[in-house]
Amino acid sequence: MADPRIRQIKIKTGVVKRPRISTSARDRSQTMLREYFAGIYLTIQRLVKEKVMYVKETRQQEEKIERLKAEACDEEADSEARYVIKKQLEVLQESKMMVPDCHRRLTIAHADLSQILETEEDLAEAEEYKEARTVLDSVKLEG
Repeated sequence: MADPRIRQIKIKTGVVKRPRISTSARDRSQTMLREYFAGIYLTIQRLVKEKVMYVKETRQQEEKIERLKAEACDEEADSEARYVIKKQLEVLQESKMMVPDCHRRLTIAHADLSQILETEEDLAEAEEYKEARTVLDSVKLEG
């Protein structure tokens, strides 16, 4: 039977992969742990990229709105120009709302990985453990 700690890891991450057939329980638990670390690593990596992209999109949207407002001031502000500015402001608000959401999800994934690494210190010699520790240390959780 598989190590119950690995089963808990699998449940938390939602990694559902067919385990490779191996001869020992230790091999199976290492395989499942490897899959978990790969899953959480990819999740953290994706969330960091998402947060960076939303911040970038917010800046670009603010610049676009300023440009549209400047053009509208140069010309007479017709209803179509006001409508476009209004819709761009809505897009900006949506982008601004996504930054804290990405940060929240990143914080949760970071905490999950940190907790697993603390409870599974006996696996510290495994390459996956070391890689997960590196990922955890590389992510800066700033507000």
